[in-house]
This record gives sequence, C-alpha cells and structure tokens, in this order.
Amino acid sequence: MILPAMPEDYGTTVVSMGPQHPSTHGVLRLMLKMDGETVLRLVPVIGYLHRGTEKLAESRTYTMIIPYTDRLDYLSAMYMNLGYVLAVERLLGLEVPERARWLRTAVAELQRLASHLLWLGSFALDLAATTVFLYTFREREIILDLFETLCGARLTYNYMRIGGVMADVPAGWLGRAADYLDVQERMLVEYENLLTGNPIFRARTEGIGVISGADAVNFGLSGPTLRGSGVPYDIRKLEPYDAYGEVEFAVATREAGDCFARYEVRLDEMRESIKIVRQCLEKLDGLAGEVQGRAPRVIKPAAGEAYARVEAPRGLFGVFSVSDGTANPVRVRFRSPSFANLCALDHMCRGVKLADVVAVLGSIDIVLGEIDR
Repeated sequence: MILPAMPEDYGTTVVSMGPQHPSTHGVLRLMLKMDGETVLRLVPVIGYLHRGTEKLAESRTYTMIIPYTDRLDYLSAMYMNLGYVLAVERLLGLEVPERARWLRTAVAELQRLASHLLWLGSFALDLAATTVFLYTFREREIILDLFETLCGARLTYNYMRIGGVMADVPAGWLGRAADYLDVQERMLVEYENLLTGNPIFRARTEGIGVISGADAVNFGLSGPTLRGSGVPYDIRKLEPYDAYGEVEFAVATREAGDCFARYEVRLDEMRESIKIVRQCLEKLDGLAGEVQGRAPRVIKPAAGEAYARVEAPRGLFGVFSVSDGTANPVRVRFRSPSFANLCALDHMCRGVKLADVVAVLGSIDIVLGEIDR
C-alpha cells in the first residue's frame, strides 16, 4: 500500500483513481486518502509508460534523436523538437538562417494554439461542457491541416532540423495560416461566452486548487500553472530564442492561483500567440533565404556540454546534451514541465472534494509522455 496506515488514519479511506480513469489525462494513478468526500492527501503514481527516451538517445546519432523528442509531449511535438535542436546547435556553435528562425517561431506558436485548444476542450469536457470540446477540436483541425501540408504529419512532426527546419512553406501556406488566425480570434470570443460567465463552470474552478506564487516557485512550477499564480516568468521574454526577441507580445498572468486563473491565462496566451504568428507571417512574406544552416552531414560536436530551454505550452522544457566528440551523445537529459507541475498536485488538492480533483488535475495540463520519459 502506497499510503502507510497511521493511528490517526482510522475513519479515513484510500481511493485509487486510475490508471484507467478517463480523467487522468494519460496513464496516471492517483492514490487519494479521503475523509468522506474531502481529500486529505494525494500521491501520484507514475511510470506506467516505460519510455526510456533519454537512454535510447545514447545509442542514436544526433539527427536520429529528433523523432524521439516528438514522443515526449506529443501534444506539442514542435516544441520538443525545437528544444532539442537548440541544444545541439549550441554544442556546434551553429548559426540558423533568418528565415528558418522566423519559420520556427511561427510553427511553435501555432503549436501552442493547437495544444491550448486541446487542453481547453478536454478541460471543459472533464467538467461536462461538451460543446466547447467540439468547437476547440474543430479549430485545432485547421492547424493540423497546416502542419500536414508543411511536413506531412499531424501529431509527431519531425519538422525541426539541426540548423533550421525540414522544408520551407509551400505556396499559399502563409495565406491559409493568416485566414486561420482570423477564424481563431473570433472563436475565442465564442469559447468565453460559453465558459467564462457560466455559473457552473465558475463554481467548479474558482477557489479550487489554489497555489500561491511563492509556493509555485518553490515547487518549480512553470508555464500557465506558474503564471496563473501571478509570477510573470516566460523564457520567451527572459532568454529569447529564434525570433522571439523581435516580436511584440505580453506575458499573461493572473493573481488568484486557482483553476479559473489558469484557464484565463491560457486564453490570454492564445490571443498573444495569434499576435506573434501574425508578425511572423508578415515578416516571412517579404523575407527570402535558406531554411537550413551549414550543419555537417555527420554531426560530431566537440567535447563539451550545452543546455537549451524553451517556453513550451506546459512550461519550461529544458534539454541538456553532453558530447565526447563522437557521433552519439554521451548524455541527453530532458527537463519536463509536466513532471514538476504534477509534483504540486498534492499541495493543490488537499482539502478539496473528490470531484474537484479532476478539475485541478485538468487545470495543470500534464502529458504523461514527457513525465515517463
């Protein structure tokens, strides 16, 4: 038994939620110590996926590792690709062409929109709001169509390359992306009309799963889960990569630190992503040049180490790579935002009702692929 019985535990119940529970957002088990309907303690149980991605990387070449990163956070695979190639580029001291930098920024923010749309739909569905789920998946399909045209895939893209991207955008792609942004901007208003003022939605999210800014920092939280507690920490602003230092956008924050605040932060982030992609499309429309830098055919960085981090949809995704001068890395280590965010779930759920656990878990938006890496 994961939660050892203590004398003060008499009258309490241990409930196992998962790993088959549909609201656990992946292969996750939650052990709950309950006093009636109230949660006294929560222990997440992970490790069901047995991915082994970091170990596999030691026996693969630097280029062969890129598709493995797709399978970490498979709902924001473009960002997993990007964090990894940035680390290798730093090992090589490789310069990325300007057009490739702007392309990376555009597809990364489209990926953020796709990820937040899936989160919003599934979060609403967790709270029994079916219509929003249907709407958000409808708009997400447009982004997946754009990605499929760009690289031939709809989920695991393998689009980023060490030194640039796989290919330039096809004819008409920039216009199609601009049309999507117009649609998405209108639909964001529709989502808010359905949820923000809905008394049932607010009752299920306001004051639920509260974590203060100080506690969020101490737990190592990042992304919307951290910014929903009032901490304006965003790697895109603090350590700009690719074209983020050349675009205008705001860091979305809320002070309440509850499920509703995390919902509001993600909606604000979607508006900012639309602004960023529009700036990228405008820049790309008049920018010529290569989309692949002068990376060697067989990549053998000099002995050393490099660390890169990006602001993925779920938070800070870091990649640490160590080279000994051969074609295979000695070590590749991933810093997963979902792992750190999940560690705070016990703190956020103590004192809530059993039904609220689903709302709190959904609000931190975890993906088990990057946790069981």
